[in-house]
Amino acid sequence: MSASSTRRPSYAAVLSLPHARRNFVSALVGRLSYGVAPLAVMLAVTRATGSYAVAGVVMALFGATVVFLSPYRAALVDRHGPRRALIPMSLLYSGLLCALAAVTWRPGAPAVVLGGVAVATGACAPPLGPTMRSVWGRLVDDRRLLQRAYSLDGVAEELLYVTGPLLVGAVIGVASPAVGVVLGALLMTVGTMAFAGSPAVRPSGRAKSPSGGGGSLRGRGLLQPVVVAAGMGLALSALDLLVVAFAAERGRGDGMVAWVLAALSAGSAVGGLANGAVDWRVAARVRLPLLAAGLGVTLCLAGLAPGIGALAVAAACTGFFVAPALTTAYLIADEAAPEGFRTQAGAWVNTAVNAGSSAGAVAAGVLVERLPLGVCFAVAGGVALGAAGVAGARGLRPRHPYPSHHWGRRHLGAGAKGRQPLEDGNG
Repeated sequence: MSASSTRRPSYAAVLSLPHARRNFVSALVGRLSYGVAPLAVMLAVTRATGSYAVAGVVMALFGATVVFLSPYRAALVDRHGPRRALIPMSLLYSGLLCALAAVTWRPGAPAVVLGGVAVATGACAPPLGPTMRSVWGRLVDDRRLLQRAYSLDGVAEELLYVTGPLLVGAVIGVASPAVGVVLGALLMTVGTMAFAGSPAVRPSGRAKSPSGGGGSLRGRGLLQPVVVAAGMGLALSALDLLVVAFAAERGRGDGMVAWVLAALSAGSAVGGLANGAVDWRVAARVRLPLLAAGLGVTLCLAGLAPGIGALAVAAACTGFFVAPALTTAYLIADEAAPEGFRTQAGAWVNTAVNAGSSAGAVAAGVLVERLPLGVCFAVAGGVALGAAGVAGARGLRPRHPYPSHHWGRRHLGAGAKGRQPLEDGNG
């Protein structure tokens, strides 16, 4: 089911792979739920309880179980196969979302019940993003084509987090936020069922180590992408709050904040597509620290912006490094994982990004009240630079403990021939 390495390595070639369109589109439909459900749940809980504090706690519980249990749900996919793992997860997740919608349909919902349902819902969230990247790895046997596949996947996933809130906005304009929660459930069920039913998705796949034993996902190969992902998540989450503070300090409205953050996303999309189109001659493990450093430097310089327009330009420049860095981190994680653990490897990068984002929001809130904004931007950029420095340290360079992995020895020589990894987005 692999693509021939003689195919022209383009985005069109990626979508012409057998079953690629069905897998890609169906996975995106399911992942769109992650752009719709969180905002819809927050609005529904706020309306049902009349309390922002309760809504914040419920969303924190929901987000914590989604993020921190992601590698363990991915392990179930690796162990039992996407069909046997994803379908039950999606049905439980969607059913619990519907239960949450029912509880929040009328005012007066007990906070304890809301919190309990939110925890259970987040614990069942299917790891569609990591699973889709694992499927890309099976569909493609050309490293350049895989780079383009990961870039396309990552950019599309990022756009879902723009589209999702717009859909919620349209729904609540004519109906209760609980309807938006149901929409999130429907998207997940339809997308996952179509994805899991594709011939390209293996019906089972008990995880095995290269030596034939039970194996485990260990080794220093994952440390580099996880460190960079965590640093990026922290820095970018801080940037969101810093942009709000920047606009408020200069008397600009929230509408300008949206434009700056849109510029960040646009820069990321352009960077991701450009990164996927280049046949890199620098190895992925060398590129990753450089990309993280580029993000850190531009973020530091953003603090020198004289006005909101200049900040939007700086944000776009920062965004240019986001998708390429994440794509490269996902590719390195895929390389580092033994066969049967690839979904888990991608999930750990996801978890690092999201955990960093949570920490960054808290840290930025504390710093903004105590330090000048320019210094706060420098601190956020410094985090990304620190992650780049750690990732570039000699001690984090792997010794390829799993040389029999999917790419074999051709994989080890990728730097000499040129080409390179890719990423994926948040999902």
